[in-house]
Amino acid sequence: MDVGADEFEQSLPLLQELVLGADFVGLDIEFTGLRSNLSRPQQISLFDLPSEWYLKTRHSVQQFTICQIGLSVFSSIEGESNKYVAHSCNFFLFPTTFGILDSEFSFQASSVQFLNQYGFDYNKFLKNGIPYMNEEQEKKIKHNILTGNWRVRRFWWFSAASHSHVPTFSSLDKDQIKVVIDEVTRWLDLAEEGDWMTLPGIAGFQAFEVQLVLRQALPDIWTVLRDQGIIVKKVSKQHRWYLENTSCDRESCWKEKILLSARGFSVFFQMLVKAQKPLVGHNMMMDLLHLHEKFFRPLPESYDQFKLNIHNLFPILIDTKNVTKDIWKELNFPRVSNLSEVYEVLNSDLNPTKNSGPVVIHASKCEKYVETKYPHEAAYDAFLCGSVLLKVAHLLLWRVHSAGPMPEPSFSLYLDVLAPYVNQNFSGPDCPSIRPPILLLRVRRWPGVSEQQVYREFQNVCKFDVRRLSRSQFLLLTNKFKDARSILKEYRGHPTLQVSLYRYWRHSPNINCLLQVCGVVTTWALLALLLGRPGP
Repeated sequence: MDVGADEFEQSLPLLQELVLGADFVGLDIEFTGLRSNLSRPQQISLFDLPSEWYLKTRHSVQQFTICQIGLSVFSSIEGESNKYVAHSCNFFLFPTTFGILDSEFSFQASSVQFLNQYGFDYNKFLKNGIPYMNEEQEKKIKHNILTGNWRVRRFWWFSAASHSHVPTFSSLDKDQIKVVIDEVTRWLDLAEEGDWMTLPGIAGFQAFEVQLVLRQALPDIWTVLRDQGIIVKKVSKQHRWYLENTSCDRESCWKEKILLSARGFSVFFQMLVKAQKPLVGHNMMMDLLHLHEKFFRPLPESYDQFKLNIHNLFPILIDTKNVTKDIWKELNFPRVSNLSEVYEVLNSDLNPTKNSGPVVIHASKCEKYVETKYPHEAAYDAFLCGSVLLKVAHLLLWRVHSAGPMPEPSFSLYLDVLAPYVNQNFSGPDCPSIRPPILLLRVRRWPGVSEQQVYREFQNVCKFDVRRLSRSQFLLLTNKFKDARSILKEYRGHPTLQVSLYRYWRHSPNINCLLQVCGVVTTWALLALLLGRPGP
C-alpha cells in the first residue's frame, strides 16, 4: 500500500491500530543519497573506529533526506498456530516547508539512478510527499503559530483586485496563492450574499493556510474545508463576525490543526515510539541515524549519546544482518550479498525447517507482493526483514531443542532465542567485529609513493583501504577474507611491493620507537655500570 500526503491523515487511525496490535515492525528506508563526497581525511574508512564512522556518517545524514519509509507490521493470527499477517506500507516523505521552516537537502546521482532502476516514483515523493519535522523544529513552529509570531515571517504583495496587502507563507508558492486570491476577488465582484464557489486541489495543512490568507484578505467571505476542496461563501460583515465568534472552525482551532498537519509523519513516528514494539531492519544503522535526525532531534556529536537516545526510543532493536551471520556459518548456507538472497535461501530446501517454520500472509491491501518481487521498494524490503527474522528465529529455536521435542512456537519464544542479538551494537559497548587481518605493505624502489597510488595499484585485484604507516610502509585493510588471502599469495615474491601480515608489537612505529628508547637507556645504564665499577 502506497501512502502519500493526500491519504496519510485518513490512514492514521488504522495505522495506530495495526501498530498497537503488532508483535513487531519491519523497517526499511530509502534516501536521496548515502555518502557525502568529503575530503580524503573525512572519507569513510575500514580503519575507522565506530565513533569515527559515526561522526563522518553524521554529516551525510544531515545533508541527505528520506524519500520513502517502508513499514511492515507483523501480527500473529489468533487461533492459528505460528501464522502471521503482514501489513506493508510505503510512505513517501517530503520535508515540511512552513513559515521559518525551509529545509535544504542534496541528491546523489548514483542514489537517484539506483532508485530509478527499481521504479521509484519521484513524482509522488516530490509532489505528494508527507511532511515531517523533528522535535526542535516542532517547538519553533508551535511557538510561532500559537503566539502569532508566524505573521512576521510571511511574504507580502499588493493585490490590485482586493486593494489590500495579501499575506502568504513560505510553504506556498507566491504566484499560486495570488492566482487563488485573484480568482476569488473576481468572483466576489459578481456574487450575491449567500453564493459560494469551490477551490479544488488544495489539501493538507496548506488548505488551512489558504483559508487563513483568504479570511484575512477578504472581510466579506467565509471558508469551509470539504472533501471536494475549499468552499468560499460570500457573507455579510455581521454574519462574518458571528461565525468568527461562534464557529468551531475559527482561527484559534486552525492553528492546532495546521500544526498537526505540518507534523505529518512525525505524528505516526511518535505513535511508533509509544507502542514500544520490536523494530527490525537489515543493516539498519543508517536507518536509525535518519530516524533520530529527521523525527527526534539533530544527531548529537557523541556516538554513545546517540545510542542512548535510540535505545530510549526503541528499546528492542534487531538487525537481521547480525542474526543471520552466525546461523549462516553453522549451517554452511551459500554466500549471500543482499537481503533478497538471504530470503531466497531461507525459503529454499537448504533450510531444514522450511516446512515447519512460520507462515506469513499478506494483508488484503498489500497483496502486490504475493507474486511479484519489488527489491529496494521500502515496504517490500521491510516485509523481507520481518520474514527473515521469523524464519531465522525458528531455526534458532529448532537448534536449541534439537535433542528433544520442540515447543509450540510463539513470538515470545522467538524473542527468547534472539536475546543475544537484541540491541547488538545499538546499546552499550559495540561487539568486537570479526574482520580480515590488517596487511603490511613495504614499498621498495618507488620514492614518494602516495596512499592514492597504492590504492590504484591494488584496485584491479580487490578493494582495500590504505593508510600510511611510515615513508615506505602502508597498512591495507579489506572486509573480505578471500581478498586478504589472495593479495598475500599474489604478492609473496613481488620485487617492489612486499605484503605480509601486520603485527602491532612488531611493526608499529610507536612500539619500535619505545623499544629503541628502551635499548638506548639500557645500553647507557650498562655502560655506566661498567665504567663506574672500581678497578682490581
